[in-house]
Amino acid sequence: MKIWLVIYVIMNIAGLVIMWEDKKRARKHEYRIRERTLWLVALCGGAVGATAGMQLYRHKTKHTSFKIGFPVLAVFELGLLLKVLL
Repeated sequence: MKIWLVIYVIMNIAGLVIMWEDKKRARKHEYRIRERTLWLVALCGGAVGATAGMQLYRHKTKHTSFKIGFPVLAVFELGLLLKVLL
């Protein structure tokens, strides 16, 4: 069970970092991280971190799919994690 918690924490840190990196690249008008990659990280357990990064860095907040999809996915993942841990 501990391995799931470790994976969950790592993926959420990755979600937070990837949103920060994409925002940084957007400001510098550099090559961006694909939206597909952002979604993949969120779907693989990083939705809470990606949602936090979206809010913290004010990134992708005008995109409805991110604004609604990431938080919904985050709630689902938290519920799944609680079910696995308990």
